[in-house]
Order: sequence, then structure tokens, then C-alpha cells
Amino acid sequence: MFHFDQGLKITSIDLAIDARRRQPRGFVSHAHGDHMAPHALALCTPITGKFYRHRLGQRRMLRELPFFESLEWDDFRLTTFPAGHILGSAMLLVERENRSLLYTGDFKLSASATAEPANLPQAEILVMESTFGDPRYRLPDREQVIESLVQVIRQTTAVGRTPVIQAYVLGKAQELTRILTSHGFEVSLHPEMAAIARIYQASGCELGPFHEYDGRAVAGRVIVEPPMGQRMKRLPIPVDAVTMAVTGWAQDPRAKFRLGVDYAFPLSDHADYGELLDCIDRVGPKTIYCTHGPKQFVEHLRNLGHNAYPLAESRQLRLF
Repeated sequence: MFHFDQGLKITSIDLAIDARRRQPRGFVSHAHGDHMAPHALALCTPITGKFYRHRLGQRRMLRELPFFESLEWDDFRLTTFPAGHILGSAMLLVERENRSLLYTGDFKLSASATAEPANLPQAEILVMESTFGDPRYRLPDREQVIESLVQVIRQTTAVGRTPVIQAYVLGKAQELTRILTSHGFEVSLHPEMAAIARIYQASGCELGPFHEYDGRAVAGRVIVEPPMGQRMKRLPIPVDAVTMAVTGWAQDPRAKFRLGVDYAFPLSDHADYGELLDCIDRVGPKTIYCTHGPKQFVEHLRNLGHNAYPLAESRQLRLF
């Protein structure tokens, strides 16, 4: 059995999956705040463990689950697979006898500058993140988006103004740093972003040279800061700033007004609509449970002939 109670739990081994409340034991797919809690024991990949301890304290108890290595737990087998979302992010394959469940967590199938490429095993039951489960979120070609971003930054610095880009502190900021340094830009990161960037580099993921932002602008440098919605110490930005955001939500033409920026670029670390459907084709499940996405995505999957349900509405679900 598995059940849902503000999160997924494998009942018979009492393992919570991406729970946001403290649990005796919990699998953490990645270290974003909406997927973790200070569990008594956390199971995660080694790199996620570094971010987890950085954010929640170095004394946190961990059981590391490296990619593709299986943990035997009673009569279950647990195996992690790269999710392609951020560095260290993992899908979890749960197997028992000849039955299987794949939990994707947040994932992306297309290229990333910093995350390990996603690897999808087949499974009978698929519990999938479906953030962009709306046909309008078929994102444009990644390289074209990057080219547009680079062009705007160059235009901004050419007239003596300061590019300021809003990005999520863990994951997006580090990927953006690698993209920018590879195009020859100097980058100043918010202190918390810089601390995580150093963990990236210590883990073997090179980002190129960057500086820690101290509130003072340097001509020609790109400043990367958290979005306004993230609770983080704010540092002053130059009065001549040209502000930008990089997020999949920028696919909405109104996004720059909602985000309060001059430019918004649809560069995401989540699977877009087409990749969600591709995920299902590659996993080949008999049953699908969708989470973190619009309800109409479930209806669309049913119209395509899939046995699909919203996870949160199913209180008790039979697994094996």
C-alpha cells in the first residue's frame, strides 16, 4: 500500500516521499524547500545531501542513495535515477517482486548546463510532477532563448547599464552562472547563491569564475539575485538596472508585468508540456498519478486513453 497525506508515503516501510513535514524517515528528491523537511533520517543522493545539510544543518542524519545503486529494504528495492531538474535531483523507483512505481519529483528531459541528464526507467505506476501540464507551456528552443538573453545583456552593458537577473537560489542561479560565464560575462551572485555555487564546484560541476555580490555594482558585471517572492536578505541593486527573470512561466506574455521585470525569458528546469507526454511514453505505466500541476492535465491524459488520477484526491492507493 501507499497513501497520500500532504505527501506520498510508502506505507509498509513508513517512507515519506518529498514530505514537507518532519518524518521518521523521508526520501528527498532534491533540496528545494517545497520538497523537504528536517527528517529524523533523510534518504537522498550524495549531492542532494550536501544541499540538504547546507540548508537545514550539518548534523542532519542522511542515508545516501547514489544514482543507479539499489537499496534493499525489507522486500522492497529502492533505486534513484537522475531527474534532470537540478544537480543531484533524483527520481525514485520502488520495486517489490514484479511490481514497480516511479516517482519523478521535479524533472526535466531536455538539456541542462548543470544537472545530470534525466534517465527514465519503465514502471507500472507513475507518480509524476506536472507543473507545466497545459498545452500553452510548450517552451521554445533552449538555445534560442539563451541567445536572446545574451543579446539583451550585451545591449544593456553596451549602454553602461547593469543587467540584474532574478533566478531561484538553488539550481537556476548556478545553471545561469555557467551559461553566462561560458559566454564571457562576469557574474556577481547573491551571497546565498554563491555559497551554493561553491558546493556545485566542490562536487565537480564547474560554473566558471564568479564573484559574491556585496551590494556594490561593478561595470560590465551581471548581477544575479533571488526573485522577490523568495525569503532572502535583499541587497541593493543599481538605479540604472535593467531587470530580467528566467523562468518557464515567462512563456506567458504577461509574465514580465507580473514579475515586475523589464524582460522575462522562458528558461526552465521543469519538463514542459511535450516532455510530460514524452515521459509517459518512455515509462509506459498502467496507472498515472499527477501532482504539482493543473487538474485539466489529468483530464487530457484520460482523453488520450491513460488511466490517470490527481494524486491529492486519492487518499488510500493500492500499490502491490
